[in-house]
Amino acid sequence: MEENVFFYDSYAIFEIAKGNNSYSNYIEDVGVVTTKFNLMEAYYRLLVHFSIDTAELYYNKYREFVVDVDDYIIKKAMQFRAEHKAKDLSYVDCIGYIFAKENKIKFLTGDNQFKGMENVEFVK
Repeated sequence: MEENVFFYDSYAIFEIAKGNNSYSNYIEDVGVVTTKFNLMEAYYRLLVHFSIDTAELYYNKYREFVVDVDDYIIKKAMQFRAEHKAKDLSYVDCIGYIFAKENKIKFLTGDNQFKGMENVEFVK
């Protein structure tokens, strides 16, 4: 497991942007990984809750940490989603979670649907 490297889901990006102190340990001296899909979700939430300037700021800040998602990850993510159908997980969350798990990095989120799951760094 990579120490101090985290997969930032859109929940984490949004909480960092809004200044949630619980995420203060995840702002500096950590490795960041995310996908363009997660940035898309975060951009939308920041746009709706704050402003286009805030959405642009955080999209551009985290864009450099975007990784490509291959077919293997997409298929594994959809299998994971099907296995956890009752939780009604989003496509984007499943892709991020499986990417993180397959690459042995913690999935950073405060999304209650992932609380207690393997390989999750759960922060509210």
